[in-house]
Amino acid sequence: MRILVTGSAGHLGEALVRTLQNTEHEVVALDILASPFTNRVGSITDHLFVRQCMEGVDAVLHTATLHKPHVGTHTRQAFVDTTIKGTLTLLEAAAAESVKAFIFTSTTSTFGDALTPTAGAPAAWITESVTPVAKNIYGVTKRAAEELCELFYRNRGLPCLVLRTSRFFPEADDQKEMRESYPDENIKANEYLYRRVELEDVVSAHLLALEKAATLGFGRYIISATTPFSQDELHELRMNAPLIVQRHFPDYVADYARRGWKMFPSIDRVYVNERARQVLGWQPRYDFGYVLERLRAGQAPRSALARAVGAKGYHARPFEFEEGPYPLSEGALERNGERWSNDSISSDEGSTKPGASGSTQVRG
Repeated sequence: MRILVTGSAGHLGEALVRTLQNTEHEVVALDILASPFTNRVGSITDHLFVRQCMEGVDAVLHTATLHKPHVGTHTRQAFVDTTIKGTLTLLEAAAAESVKAFIFTSTTSTFGDALTPTAGAPAAWITESVTPVAKNIYGVTKRAAEELCELFYRNRGLPCLVLRTSRFFPEADDQKEMRESYPDENIKANEYLYRRVELEDVVSAHLLALEKAATLGFGRYIISATTPFSQDELHELRMNAPLIVQRHFPDYVADYARRGWKMFPSIDRVYVNERARQVLGWQPRYDFGYVLERLRAGQAPRSALARAVGAKGYHARPFEFEEGPYPLSEGALERNGERWSNDSISSDEGSTKPGASGSTQVRG
């Protein structure tokens, strides 16, 4: 099978190419940035380039996008151009080529403000039935791209599956308070309980989606580590998360104490992957219990694939005025007397290079 992977210089794109190149499949690896895992350099918004890349393709894994770290550095138009126009360009070319499967990498960030319960309310139980409430241009454009996928399935018969991935990036947390309160690996271990997924598991979900797309036609699936929690525990999770975690993992307190780690006092949401497990047959290996087992065995909690891909970064330089890895709010650079142009964007999940025009990583 000839498979087109967009965003091949990014976290997920590279991981997919690394995995597929060891199979019988032929890989067309597209990115705006040259990389060891890219063999077609160009933009997903370039119609002629995309049509050329799509020739003879049987399936598409579309991971290229702008993402949340660019909300503060890029215009809304840049998000529209990359995420909506780029996805539309790919869909049109895929339909014309009678591609058998189109897998779109979306994000749990599409749920937006639906992820944050009001004060005193239980933690949010997030399934595919939850109605998204737009929070920023990132979520709006990812949701619009999902709708385009559904439209092309209904009107053109193009099998399209949407995978809403939760956090899998290795970079530091975007919240200063979190970075100052917890070691980075502590944060990520905690997140496997409710909002993180391992890169190796994300890859396996995409490959299963390729196999199932023709049969399923269209569907949206949350791709996140399997939570140990139930809906009956949501109120307690919001009030006293360590108590509920200890109920499920009695030895975690001692494991954490040996490392000087601690559990978050409150958990405000829980991503539920039941549909992906039941419909796609997805069996993610990495969950909180598995991470604890690896730590006890003295093994790295991240997969070998994630370690090989490494960190990509998001921008070409740090933003010291934000005291963080990147500006968090829309218009942040304008308030600092600067603004990046629409064409100052890069690849699926890579660093941002001025003068480029393309895509970047999915975060949830």
